[in-house]
Amino acid sequence: MPLTETSAFKIARRAAREIAPGAVVALDRGLPELVARVTPESMGVWFLRADGTLNGIPLSAADAAAIVRGGYVDLAIVHPAQVTADGRFVGRLYARDASIAPPGIGVDLASGARRIIALHPQINEDEPEICLASHLLERPVDGVGGIDRVIADCAVFEPQGTEFVLSEIATDRQADDVVADSDLSEVVSISDYPAAMDFTVPSGTPESKVHADGASALHDLPDGVTVFIDGFGGPGGMAHYLLMSLRDRGSRGLTIVSNTAGIARVVSFGTPPGRTAIDHSVLIENGQVAKAIASFPVSPSVSRPSEFELAYRRGEVDLELVPQGTLAERLRAGGAGIRAFYTPTGAGTLIAEGKESRTIDGRDYILEYGLRADFAIIRAHKADINGNLIYRGTSRNFNAVMAPAARVTIVEVDEIVEPGQLDPEEIVTPGVFVQRIVKRPDGFTGYE
Repeated sequence: MPLTETSAFKIARRAAREIAPGAVVALDRGLPELVARVTPESMGVWFLRADGTLNGIPLSAADAAAIVRGGYVDLAIVHPAQVTADGRFVGRLYARDASIAPPGIGVDLASGARRIIALHPQINEDEPEICLASHLLERPVDGVGGIDRVIADCAVFEPQGTEFVLSEIATDRQADDVVADSDLSEVVSISDYPAAMDFTVPSGTPESKVHADGASALHDLPDGVTVFIDGFGGPGGMAHYLLMSLRDRGSRGLTIVSNTAGIARVVSFGTPPGRTAIDHSVLIENGQVAKAIASFPVSPSVSRPSEFELAYRRGEVDLELVPQGTLAERLRAGGAGIRAFYTPTGAGTLIAEGKESRTIDGRDYILEYGLRADFAIIRAHKADINGNLIYRGTSRNFNAVMAPAARVTIVEVDEIVEPGQLDPEEIVTPGVFVQRIVKRPDGFTGYE
């Protein structure tokens, strides 16, 4: 019996009730795409679709996969051909010859999403209406132990390892009849008190990302955490206002990760006469930094050492030196859920000391680990209230690669606009990577 429009929308509405306001939801092709249609825009949900778009923002296939693999997907909604009681599932995209079956997006979702629900109307005329099984057919497995819940138009099932438990039932159906009609008696037990399925449209709004000032945006940054702070050749791409706010907060024992560690102040880089550039030095002078992971932590001028350089000589801070390209890749890998990678950069040098090495195709490589941080303090030109970012000039250098790799990313911008006022083609950092937004105060400059 073909799936009717009524039953399809019932399944979609019940699935939408699994979504929290502001959540990131990855949608498989087919029926899961209907869930986005029934979810109110006011809930602020980020829908990552199989075509690689994120709420209309075009992404590369690699970036879309990185969102999943990096742990940003709160819920994945799939439409598999079969689900087993231990949570494994078989995708609908399979060939006659299982050895060449395409894995589809299900493999990515199974390894990266926090929760996965399966939608199960009808598979085909030769299989039960609800395709649950104690074991898989001879087809390739897309996900192992990944399915948390199965939703049909008449019932909801919970995989329990050796069997499914019918936990919800439509008010116009009887649980015993559903199990009998679908020939599921061998794999499904019925809860003592199945709840009535609720098909009403969900509601709610996400918490605002916009903060009134730097102090409120940094209110929970404690001692001893790792903080990404952009800093390139000059002051243009740094979040100067947030840096000063962090100095005023006084959090100590920080590990800062940046391309530099406070050289804008000593080299000037176009600093107006009589002014001093704001950079990492404000934290180092205040005794807040315990360690820096950086590429250029010292001044290019021997006669004008940086504050970090002086503190290092006094034994007050530690240093992990990282080549600039490796630093960028470690940040990118951290945000994309890649724990480690091999690179030829630094092989045979001091950089390689104490690191695992391997010879690949006759060339030496060393193992580097992806970087993650508790907080990122970054700079952009514009943001909408959802956190989508557009950069300008040097603000794009390390800010864009740091944002995905932090648990909490706080961005300082010149302008905040409403959704729809940014050109999707100009957005570099999607708002899924941004948790807090602060407008740089009018008249504030990057100089003291």
